[in-house]
Amino acid sequence: MTGPIAIPGLERFSRAALGHLPTPIEEAPNLTAALGGPRILIKRDDCTGLGFGGNKVRQLEFYMGEARARGADTVLITGAVQSNFVRTCAAFAARLGMQCHIQLEERVAEVDELYRNSGNVLLDRLMGATLHAYPAGEDEAGADARLETIAADLARRGRRPYVIHLGPGHPPLGALGYALAAAEIAAQDRKADLGIGRVVVASGSGATHAGLLYGFRALGGADIPQRKVTGICVRRPAAPQSARIAERVAEIGRLTGHPVDLAASDVDIADDLLAPGYGKFGAAVTDAILLAARSEGLFFDPVYTGKALAGMIRMIGEGRIARNETVLFVHTGGTPAIFAYEPALRAAAAAAR
Repeated sequence: MTGPIAIPGLERFSRAALGHLPTPIEEAPNLTAALGGPRILIKRDDCTGLGFGGNKVRQLEFYMGEARARGADTVLITGAVQSNFVRTCAAFAARLGMQCHIQLEERVAEVDELYRNSGNVLLDRLMGATLHAYPAGEDEAGADARLETIAADLARRGRRPYVIHLGPGHPPLGALGYALAAAEIAAQDRKADLGIGRVVVASGSGATHAGLLYGFRALGGADIPQRKVTGICVRRPAAPQSARIAERVAEIGRLTGHPVDLAASDVDIADDLLAPGYGKFGAAVTDAILLAARSEGLFFDPVYTGKALAGMIRMIGEGRIARNETVLFVHTGGTPAIFAYEPALRAAAAAAR
């Protein structure tokens, strides 16, 4: 194939294109050597630019594009206390001259004051977002409904609110950002002849994972090789996450008007490192974070990228990822959350000297 690589149907969606794209793909030779193969490449989506970057920049380009098209002056979003999504939304709102209302959900039990005030929460406040609390952590429908209540109150006061919903049942606009990312990766692979056969990514809300999977399947053909997309669970076990990803891919197809054929085997999920749960982590994740920092100078967070890296390392050790593969690990950012976990990470770094 010699022409441009594109996903059909995306050109009709509004987009606030503020990300620093395309992001580079870098070799990770020291990490590759430490793991004894396969060849590891890193997709540097921690370098998307706006508001400390990360994967949510690609997603919010589409949400905020629609918000602007609707004439909104206020955006509302929900997420965990240390959510990267809400922090990036506040950055978009600041850049676009909008107000931002953030709802913080109690997803992680027994946290300290550092967790509640450092990292992403500090950045939310610096950007002038209005913060709201939501007492539940696993109630997506309730959290979305509460956003609608806040939005209705803002509308009564003369604002023009736009709600970014988290739960299923709403158009997955954010996932379109990672359908585009799949085309970006395919173009970079073709140009540099990288031979990427597998992409590994943290799988949480599902927008990034499903967007990549949809994008690669939409690009499938004789002239573009298929790539396996492996999601490492960070929020829910493999069975419900697999169903969520499959449904999200179907939703993207309905949204674009270009559905893709998806076999059950296409949804590749591993939940080995999910315990002890969302926002919590054990020795394997700590070891992965230290390995990335000390072998490649890369910073991975305990919630998403550190857990995904640890999951990939385990899959390599158990032979579920072959030694002769070329693997692209998507670094989805989340760096500010590292500081919310400072005591545990500081102790781990000192013990590993």
